Amino acid sequence: MQRYQDCPLILRDFLSYHETIKGQSQQTIAEYYLDLRMFLRFMKLVKNELPIDTDLSSISIKDIDIRFIQNITLSDIYDFLSYLAHDREITKSEVGVSTATRSRKLSAIKSFYKYLTVRTKQLEENPVADLEYPKLRKALPRYLSFEQCSALLQAVQGQNAKRDYAILMLFLSCGIRRAELVGLNLSDVYEDRIRVVGKGNKERFVYFGASCRRAIDVYLIERNKKEKVSDPKALFISRDSNRISVSAVHRLVKKHMLAASLDASQFSAHKLRHTAATMMLSGGVDVKTLQEVLGHEHLNTTEIYTHIENTELKVAAEANPVSKIDFSK
Repeated sequence: MQRYQDCPLILRDFLSYHETIKGQSQQTIAEYYLDLRMFLRFMKLVKNELPIDTDLSSISIKDIDIRFIQNITLSDIYDFLSYLAHDREITKSEVGVSTATRSRKLSAIKSFYKYLTVRTKQLEENPVADLEYPKLRKALPRYLSFEQCSALLQAVQGQNAKRDYAILMLFLSCGIRRAELVGLNLSDVYEDRIRVVGKGNKERFVYFGASCRRAIDVYLIERNKKEKVSDPKALFISRDSNRISVSAVHRLVKKHMLAASLDASQFSAHKLRHTAATMMLSGGVDVKTLQEVLGHEHLNTTEIYTHIENTELKVAAEANPVSKIDFSK
């Protein structure tokens, strides 16, 4: 926790708990750190009655202790959320962070107070226990049609074509995340499934079909010829013989999207995950099973995919005799 020395001990202990006990990823810990540091800096601003346009980065929070936090009220937290929505400067011409960003910061605050009340019992009352999240506009996930998937796979060419084809097949067959794909080892590939380490270091098995298996086998012939690989356990290797990175996966997906004449600004590796989820649902997979496949902790996260057109329901509607009646003039 040396990198968090600008934070008070109470916050460093919280971050250490989530890293060592909860097993949260480094990215999650870093987001907690940044969000809660901003929150506590703003609380110092409020309690010391400093001008609202004070540069938060100039405010030290190293002296904050549990007594300071006990004096933070729900009204103070509302002021922080209002500051994020209306006063927080993003650029010279833009003020106020997005609803999604405010929700993420509130989630960090809720986790912090839960730690202080439930886990360590340093506080008796949790002022944010019943605080609602900002209402998010539920955008439907973008996904590729079957024809677009075919075009994408057919467009794969180049020096790393076998590797890239296997990567795209895994995305479209299994719906795994980029970080999960990057973390795959040779030992994680079984005859008809892969072992995936998801968020919170939770492991799950995801099955794939025969075509995905063939794509992996073809790639492995090439993969096993590589010498002096920096990480011999890694399944997917970069051009310079290192484990492939998240950014490299992002670039290769965009590259093949463009080659397939697809709008690379609208589709990404994460959209391939959406595509896999959508196709599984349309193929008859129930939402609860899809939740397990995708590694979602909560079912409501998976339910966003239920927007897809259900062919069987459409057929049933068209089979209704009333649908044949047309007395319109």
